[in-house]
Amino acid sequence: MDPHLLRTFVCVAELGSFSAAAQRLGYTQSAVSQHIAVLESDLGTPVLQRRPVAPTLAGQRLLEHAAPILLRLAAARADVARAVAPQPAMHLGVTSLALVPGLAALLPAMAELTCAPRDEVVAGVAAGRFSAGLVAGLAAPSDPLRLNDFGPLHRFPVGQAEQVVVVALALDHPLAGRSGLALADLSGAFWIDAPGAAVPLSDLWPMPARVSTRLHGDDVLTLLALVAAGHGLALLPQHLAGTAGVGCVPITEPRLVFRVEAVATSDTDPLLELLRQRTVVPDRGGL
Repeated sequence: MDPHLLRTFVCVAELGSFSAAAQRLGYTQSAVSQHIAVLESDLGTPVLQRRPVAPTLAGQRLLEHAAPILLRLAAARADVARAVAPQPAMHLGVTSLALVPGLAALLPAMAELTCAPRDEVVAGVAAGRFSAGLVAGLAAPSDPLRLNDFGPLHRFPVGQAEQVVVVALALDHPLAGRSGLALADLSGAFWIDAPGAAVPLSDLWPMPARVSTRLHGDDVLTLLALVAAGHGLALLPQHLAGTAGVGCVPITEPRLVFRVEAVATSDTDPLLELLRQRTVVPDRGGL
């Protein structure tokens, strides 16, 4: 399958419109229609229904493959470009909680940062939009973070930045006075789903979360205000504990840590080299 045809298909499926896809891609609408027709002829089946525009069952299956294929092509192009003309500037993708105290101080003064969700950071590194990335989440003490496969990447665990994981809750919450909590204690709790501002709930492997409020974006202060007002619980690294109006209780069972990892396409990336040379000691106060 021609990747140009795949790119057109993904754009039409995403926007639900041939004309909108043509405008985004810089093609005429007839060219977009021709791309889809050639793709369908190659596959021997329709991939889009026309009114309304939406993927067919076959198109839904193709979408599952198309995005990773296009990303790997972009990653290959970016890797070749870096090999012949390395980027002089450091443009980092970071998740909102990854810059723990001590880690931020290591970054060069001229670095450019973009805050984004974890998958977007990893995909951006693979595709060359970021020179490297810093991502964070829950893991067992000896395990790496669970990251989607966006291509061959080098990962460096910022081991000194591992922290205790705490449950943030309102001060008048029935569990606020506990010295520790097991995930089993929270099976009936309501959570604030804020993957950009807190530890993603998808990292709670054994426990499906009951969501009361969804927060889009990476504003941690807004998240803490919602927690303080009793809208639900959130998972945070220990260094954010002690915020006014918010109680924090550590997770004691199972054993989990808040983990930060650097990701890059080269094992000799400047960020990875920098982290290997320096010791990161976060502020572990607050409880």
